[in-house]
Amino acid sequence: MGGVQRIGVDAVGVERLALAVKRSGPGFLQKAYTQAEIDYCRGNVDRLAGRWAAKEAVIKCFDGTGHCFPRRRIEILPAGSGAPQVRLLGDSGGLDIRVSITHHSGLAVATAVLTMDGVGPLLNTPEGVRLPARPADAHKGSFGTVVVLAGSFGLTGAAYLSSTAAARAGAGLVRLLVAEGVYPILAAKCTEVMATPVPEVAPGAIGHAAHDTVMRQLEAADAGLIGPGLGRDSSTWRLIHDLVPHAPCPLVIDADGLNALADAPRLLKRLGKERVLTPHPGEMARLVRKQASDVQADRAGVARKAASEWGAVVVLKGARTVVAAPDGRLSEDPHEVPALATGGTGDVLSGLIAALIAQGSDPFTAAVTGVYVHAESGRRIQAEIGESGLLASDLLAEIPRVMRTLRKGGL
Repeated sequence: MGGVQRIGVDAVGVERLALAVKRSGPGFLQKAYTQAEIDYCRGNVDRLAGRWAAKEAVIKCFDGTGHCFPRRRIEILPAGSGAPQVRLLGDSGGLDIRVSITHHSGLAVATAVLTMDGVGPLLNTPEGVRLPARPADAHKGSFGTVVVLAGSFGLTGAAYLSSTAAARAGAGLVRLLVAEGVYPILAAKCTEVMATPVPEVAPGAIGHAAHDTVMRQLEAADAGLIGPGLGRDSSTWRLIHDLVPHAPCPLVIDADGLNALADAPRLLKRLGKERVLTPHPGEMARLVRKQASDVQADRAGVARKAASEWGAVVVLKGARTVVAAPDGRLSEDPHEVPALATGGTGDVLSGLIAALIAQGSDPFTAAVTGVYVHAESGRRIQAEIGESGLLASDLLAEIPRVMRTLRKGGL
């Protein structure tokens, strides 16, 4: 997103402020101004009004950025040139704020301009957030191979989003296995991902005829992803039923991969090692044979119980996404990002988690970290465009930016 500028403007009547000072006295001044400002203004109401308007203008710049500085922590004093200069008391995160103050017709008028990289500091990171190392002498083989089994007629976008997200999250190589019928679409759309056709059993549908081909690819992978946009052909689900317990690499299972497991609940008790399931509340309800409202009423409890019974990491998506491990560990992400409530964003998350596993993260760490990076990417885009209109593909370019910021912070 690059550098971002925000502008705030405010005006206050000088007489109105004088009346407030007269009524409330020193208590009013001490709540709104620093001692240095009080000493500088020396009761001059024009100066006090100018600083009041400037502080309000600065506060308006912070709206939607994640920053919060009350008036008492915004100090405005003259610089050497005499122009007003802003100082934020506390961790300013390197923000650059400039203000101007003028007086006209009994009003003090201030304009503030905030310049920042992106939309401010990261939201507090859960304890388990850790990114894989990126050694200076590394090559693409150092960062693992992700094999993605996804897509069908009408659902090629899911295959594109999940596989490209894996590439954006740092996987060294990403191979996308798709049905022969939709291969031309994805071969044209995916330039960095290696689209590979596999046998289909119906137009655009991967089925059990592709079992041996897919298994060979998974045997050579550092992580696999099964499910986004695969569709609901019975042969597709039979293939999923055979792959999930036996694939030798760690697997992320999403979307139609989860629907296939819900159709064969016995498989949930023998998923195989290092599995990550990423259901939204509706999918989770089908998996645990409950109503979605019951899942939402006890998100942490439902996720923790499922992870223990299935021996898998469970990512229960939604506001404040919950990640549960089989050993009882639980992490709740701090984000609530309504802009992410749109088709395709879950596909991006599944690819992101698979890429982190391929780079060496254990499944729980990859899930906690992937959830955070995904949600923080959405939060930053939401701050720019609002709570609606985000496209899942918007997340792809933001993912590496959030990861860069995390690495700068030592994560």
